[in-house]
Amino acid sequence: MSLFNSITPADVGRNWVLYRVFHQCWLQRQLFLKLLRRDFAERYRGSYLGLLWSLLLPLLSLLVFTFFFGVIFQMRWAGRSDASLSDLALILFVGMALYNFLAECLNRAPGLILAHQNYVKNVVFPLEMLPAVMVASAVLTLAATLLVILLLQATLGSGLSWTALLLPMIVLPLMLFVLGLSGFLASLGVYIRDIQQLIIPLVQLMMFLSPVFYPAAALPEAMRPWLQLNPLALAIEQTRGILLFGQAPDWTPYLLSLVAGGLIALLGAWWFARTRRGFADVL
Repeated sequence: MSLFNSITPADVGRNWVLYRVFHQCWLQRQLFLKLLRRDFAERYRGSYLGLLWSLLLPLLSLLVFTFFFGVIFQMRWAGRSDASLSDLALILFVGMALYNFLAECLNRAPGLILAHQNYVKNVVFPLEMLPAVMVASAVLTLAATLLVILLLQATLGSGLSWTALLLPMIVLPLMLFVLGLSGFLASLGVYIRDIQQLIIPLVQLMMFLSPVFYPAAALPEAMRPWLQLNPLALAIEQTRGILLFGQAPDWTPYLLSLVAGGLIALLGAWWFARTRRGFADVL
C-alpha cells in the first residue's frame, strides 16, 4: 500500500504524524537509491565497459547516420545551409539521445512488473516506485549523453550559449510524459502480455514521426501544428535550439507541454494505483 494512501484524515491530529510521514519518505528514498543502483548493476552485469556502452552505441549509430545523410545523400539542415558535417552530427545526436531515452523506457515498461514478480507478493513494497526507478535510470543515461553533446558543442561546434542552462527545464515535460506512460504500460503489461509486441513497432514508428533526422521546418506548413502534439518532437526541437543554436525557448508551447506532461504523469500514477490491486491475482 502506498505511504500516503495509508494516511487517513484522522491521522492528521495524531502526535508525531508529520515526523512519521517524513521518516517513511526518507526510508523510501534510501530504497529508491538502492533499486536504482541495482538497476544499473543488472543492466551492465558482466560487461567490461559498463556505462560506456550507453554512450558508445549512440555514437556508433551517429557515425553511421552522419555518413549516410551527410556524406552520401549530402543532406543540408533546413535554415542551416552553412552547417558543417560536425554540426549536422550534433544536430542528429540531440534527436537520437532524446528518442533513445523515450524508446528505452517504453520498451521496458510493459515487462517491468513481470520482471519483479517477487515484489508484487510483498504487500508493503511500494510498487509505484518501480516505473520511477526505471525512468530515473534512463535519465542518468540521457544526462551522460547530453553531457557529451555539451562537450562536443564546446569543442567542435560554435560554442555554448547561456541558453544551455535551461536544458533540465526543457526536457522536464518529456520526462513527465514518459513517467506517466511508463506507469500505464507497466500496469497494462501485467494483464495484456501482447502489449510488448505492439509497443516495439510503435516506438520505432515514433522515430520517423519525430524530427530526429529532419527539422520541423522541412514539413509542409499544414502539418507543423500537428507535430506540436508530439511531446518528443517539441523536446527535440527546443533542446536543439538552446544547446546548438543559442535560441531561447518558445514559452507558449513549452508551458502547454509541461501541463500536458504533468497530467499524463498524474493519470499514469492514478491508473497504476487503481490496477495494481489485481497484480497478485494475475501473476
